[in-house]
Amino acid sequence: MNFAEPLKQLQDHLEMLKRSGVDFISIRQEKQTPTVSNIAVEPLGLASPKETLLAFRETVLQCAKCSELSRTRKSVVFGSGNVRAQLVFVGEAPGHDEDLQGLPFVGKAGQLLTKIIESIGLTRQNVFICNVLKCRPPGNRNPLPNEISNCEPYLFEQLEIIQPKIICALGTFAAQTLLKTQSPISALRGRFHEFRGAKLICTFHPAYLLRNPEEKKKVWEDMKMIRAELASYA
Repeated sequence: MNFAEPLKQLQDHLEMLKRSGVDFISIRQEKQTPTVSNIAVEPLGLASPKETLLAFRETVLQCAKCSELSRTRKSVVFGSGNVRAQLVFVGEAPGHDEDLQGLPFVGKAGQLLTKIIESIGLTRQNVFICNVLKCRPPGNRNPLPNEISNCEPYLFEQLEIIQPKIICALGTFAAQTLLKTQSPISALRGRFHEFRGAKLICTFHPAYLLRNPEEKKKVWEDMKMIRAELASYA
């Protein structure tokens, strides 16, 4: 049997995971269990947060609160990155590519987010990236109010475990969910808000920027605020 082609595919997949910020892989084999994204952590000194987040991930993996989403999803996209990150990015919900790969922000919007992160001197390994919803809404439709209500406790628990200093809400749904407001993203961005002991900043979603590239200047202004705030903690 020729193993060259499967080995090449495996190597390509591992390289994709590395570029996406994953350096820790938990192997689990069970029948009819949806896949879930992996958590990248620093190798030493963080066993307790790592174990806590991994155990919590198993709870999210089994979630069936939203009957439609749990039936149609291919993956539970829990999140990826550094479990002790000072900066967490929160998006809306997984899309097609994320649902297939089990990782957040890996499509075209994810590629742009990677560039945004790198623009302030960080990498995906330095931050944690997740979404309000852990499952893809069919057809990439907007999250429903009951879906947000069902899933937001998982997001809040993630943030409680990671305890970032700064949270960046990407887009309207993430901003409104975290801040419990109906204000548009245009009115929320450009300044820090308080959120459970952390500083929260809202900015446009990368998918919106792909359709409206002229708004990238505003996102850059928001990122400079984040960069300056992170520098103050050094």
